[in-house]
Amino acid sequence: MNTLVTGGTGFLGRRLVARLLAAGDSVTVLGRTPAPDLEAQGVRFIRASLDDAAAVSAACAGIETVFHTAAKVGVWGRYDDFFRTNVLGTRALLEGCRAHGVQRLIYTSTPSVVYNGQPLANANESLPLTTVCPSPYPLTKALAEHEVLTANSAALRTIALRPHLIFGVGDPHLVPRVLARARAGRLRIVGSGQNRVDLVHVENAVDAHLLADQSLAQELSPAAGRPFFITNGEPVLLWDWINRLLRGLGQPSVTKSISLRSASNLGTVCEQAWKFLPLKGEPPMTRFIATELAKDHWFDISAARQDLGYAPRISMAAGTAELVASYQSPGRRTS
Repeated sequence: MNTLVTGGTGFLGRRLVARLLAAGDSVTVLGRTPAPDLEAQGVRFIRASLDDAAAVSAACAGIETVFHTAAKVGVWGRYDDFFRTNVLGTRALLEGCRAHGVQRLIYTSTPSVVYNGQPLANANESLPLTTVCPSPYPLTKALAEHEVLTANSAALRTIALRPHLIFGVGDPHLVPRVLARARAGRLRIVGSGQNRVDLVHVENAVDAHLLADQSLAQELSPAAGRPFFITNGEPVLLWDWINRLLRGLGQPSVTKSISLRSASNLGTVCEQAWKFLPLKGEPPMTRFIATELAKDHWFDISAARQDLGYAPRISMAAGTAELVASYQSPGRRTS
């Protein structure tokens, strides 16, 4: 099978590419950063960004399945930058799929597309897409997901997967950020510390993408045109999990806390400072981060189990132990 993976040099994308190659598929990767290691494995690499509509469309030639994992990710930035990559880039990909007869498109979305500022406990796919959010990432991902699912047809079958907080060995985002803040003494429990969240091991997330492709290959796929939450199915107390991780790496537990109201107020101040002053990087706190760190966000994955045959293989305990062991390996800095 001929496959295209956008964002194939990212954390999820690389694991997906490895699994596709192992299955004997012909893989094309579209990305901004050269990847000679992937090319050495037989991957066809197209160097382009998602805002290059012509290159994105041309990359779809001769492709049967597109895995669209690429996105502009973050909690802060100009809305137009997120819109250009996440919405216009996805739109160009859809146009390329139609122009070149691509049969299947698996879109990597995010649970934050249903952000509503409220606790999300055992939430399912009936929740509406967000239209009001203090971060441009969920807003633009929601717009792109809507376009992908609306494009579903007999000629081009589409699906949206919503993996939540992908973790595992090699994660360049979630755990490194937690560790960096902890080492700097800037990590605080936000709210009561009793909020439950879902995570998903990267290999489980890859499983879901491959299962989605298999489902869409069916003439009467029950998954076509639908979104699915993808998690480990084992919600954890967020701050308990973070502290277990820190202790496993020889770091002190987080004990200091800040109320959600205070964190939200701090986020408002930081957002204004970063908006009007020449400050680099992301603010240390935003209203969106405060909400995510303090409230429940865990999801019902029964739809994915039933209609994709999804069953998480790697448990939270096993995945966390593997992650801790990787940081404790010789030559790896943990303090």
